[in-house]
Amino acid sequence: MAITQAIANAFKKQLLEGDQNFASSSGDKFKMALYTSSATLNSTTTAYAATNEVSNSGTYTAGGGALTNSGTSITDGVARCDFADLSFTGATITSRGALLYNTSSAVSNAAVCVLDFGGDKTSTSGTFTIQFPAPTSTAAILRISG
Repeated sequence: MAITQAIANAFKKQLLEGDQNFASSSGDKFKMALYTSSATLNSTTTAYAATNEVSNSGTYTAGGGALTNSGTSITDGVARCDFADLSFTGATITSRGALLYNTSSAVSNAAVCVLDFGGDKTSTSGTFTIQFPAPTSTAAILRISG
């Protein structure tokens, strides 16, 4: 089993077909689910699945948490989107990675991207936080450039 950081192949196709909308107020709704090291997630992941997702704990429940979309921007020919950091409180969690997915796409729970944390990350009766990178041309969670 392995988690490999990647943009989902199906997501790339859905972008070209107009099935993904990242506008902050009128766009689609996105979630992030956490997974154990037993999960297999990579560029071929097409949709959210509960297999090897971390167990419910504190405010974390199956399917993960809703993301707050901070909108899109473009600078120097690089388009990008951003989300607010996501925290789960009172949680005992060990997670190796995450799946960002679209809950309102034409494709049910369509995978957007897989995050590999580079090793297990743990919280014990505390707060587990996903901190998104700055929305810059070189660091945003999702970037498109030519």
